[in-house]
Amino acid sequence: MPVVRINGINLSYEDHGAGEPVIMVTGTGAPGRVWRTHQVPALKAAGHRVITLDNRGIPPTDLCPEGFTLADMAADVAGLIEHLGTGPCRVVGFSLGAIVVQELLVTRPELVRQAVLMATCGRADALVTAMSAAELDIHDSGVKPRPRYAAYVHAIQNLSPRTLNDEERLRDWLDIFRMSMPDLPAVRAQLGLQLIPNLLPTYRNIGCPCLVIGFADDLVVRPHLAREVADSIPGSVYTEIPGCGHYGYLERPEAVNSAIVDFFAEPGNPYRNTPSNCRRTSPNGV
Repeated sequence: MPVVRINGINLSYEDHGAGEPVIMVTGTGAPGRVWRTHQVPALKAAGHRVITLDNRGIPPTDLCPEGFTLADMAADVAGLIEHLGTGPCRVVGFSLGAIVVQELLVTRPELVRQAVLMATCGRADALVTAMSAAELDIHDSGVKPRPRYAAYVHAIQNLSPRTLNDEERLRDWLDIFRMSMPDLPAVRAQLGLQLIPNLLPTYRNIGCPCLVIGFADDLVVRPHLAREVADSIPGSVYTEIPGCGHYGYLERPEAVNSAIVDFFAEPGNPYRNTPSNCRRTSPNGV
């Protein structure tokens, strides 16, 4: 895993395959390797070079315990694109990573050819604000939830009823969560970065072709918030995938991968080859 000096920090990344480059940006507390199981193979098979990174706060990238901003994280992605000489390129972001990509689209639009924004928002509503404040309270109290309890809460927050009601699949997910819960001290600086003001008006200046993906059963970033982002970006396309929660890209990877690959393959005709298991509309609902 290469580690390079970018934007004043040591930043780690992985480079997979060859072809048209795609940069992938993860959400809060997640390492870049979360893309390896499903998205990296699908995009490589479609002829893309896939580059994943560990955001600030996620080792072996610098922890930056002094804190940082969305602007810092967007500048890290911009610096990596420039370091690799891949711009303008395609960029995919999930949750906090999608908000970072939106910041990149506003501040460095010349670096992005197409963007996919999953489980995203352009403002912190009351529930996002409450969730972020609660996470900060738990961390700053010094209390560390026991692994089994943390896994249970993580499952309730991030998975769909479809998965929660499938006992065999749920046991597998709980085992994964118990073994891979993020180290809270390591991600402290990322907590609260979703507490953003209403940025939707600034997105009206984005000229990059964008696909916004909402997950129908997402309780963390409800799909209407993702739809607001699509409504704010001129010419963007919105797709809502049923039967998955916040971790839709892991819970229903085939549908997510199909939507991404089709969008990248048909930039001038986003309604062609729409997967039958998701709903795709233009921002005005057509």
